[in-house]
Amino acid sequence: MDAIAPQTTVGAVHLTVSDLGRSLDYYRGAVGLAVLEEGPGRASLGADGRELLVLVEERGARAAAGYTGLYHFALLVPERAELAAWLAHAARDRVPLVGLSDHFVSEALYLSDPDGHGIEIYRDRPREIWAGKVGTTLTTMPLDVDDFLGVLDDPATEPFDGLPAGTVMGHIHLKVARIPEAIDFYRDVLGFGLMAQLGEQAAFLSAGGYHHHVGANTWESAGASPAPSGTAALRHATIVLPDDDARADVVAEIEATGRPVEDHGGEPLVRDPSGNALVLGVP
Repeated sequence: MDAIAPQTTVGAVHLTVSDLGRSLDYYRGAVGLAVLEEGPGRASLGADGRELLVLVEERGARAAAGYTGLYHFALLVPERAELAAWLAHAARDRVPLVGLSDHFVSEALYLSDPDGHGIEIYRDRPREIWAGKVGTTLTTMPLDVDDFLGVLDDPATEPFDGLPAGTVMGHIHLKVARIPEAIDFYRDVLGFGLMAQLGEQAAFLSAGGYHHHVGANTWESAGASPAPSGTAALRHATIVLPDDDARADVVAEIEATGRPVEDHGGEPLVRDPSGNALVLGVP
């Protein structure tokens, strides 16, 4: 398999939620996404007009703990000060967090939506700091909150009007059943580069030398099956190829392995060995 096109990125993540109104309140008020479109049982959210998240309601859906699926989706903001402003908002408005981490390649804040979907909001450190050495530098340390908030004039009064223009879906992190199978699929079939691996526990893969566009772990899902119907789970993530030719190359590699490629509204959809669905999109 040739390497996947280096311009490949991650696009919108589609989730099932149990109560759309509750989720919209959360994603607007706590996270800072804007509602782009809303209809019966479905809504599209994003930043600066860019779609990042699609929510589909299934009333009464149960949390998807204990299965493969979404570990978190990760919203990447352009500047450190913008991430600090988000944290100041979270402190003022009492948005519960589940983690604050320094990964050397990035600084990241973690939270969980009302259905248990994991969310990361992060900013990258300059690429020249970590390029070519992700495997030896990617780590998890406590975030120095005082230093972080120190970039703001006054965290108590720093304005917050939602996630800033330029926010993108930086990466997805998936719960998988087995790491070797995940690597075989994402590296050897799709063509992502393996950037870092934690034995049988986790792997991080990317296009174009980024620290990771796809994370996979077994921390909560070793040997698990996909979430059944009736759960608030990942519907699909989107891998965005730069053009039709690049997408056709990936589809050909998938089909050469005998894996099925489904049609999803005119776009190819493939499932990884743990059942996680990926739509292959183009801009």
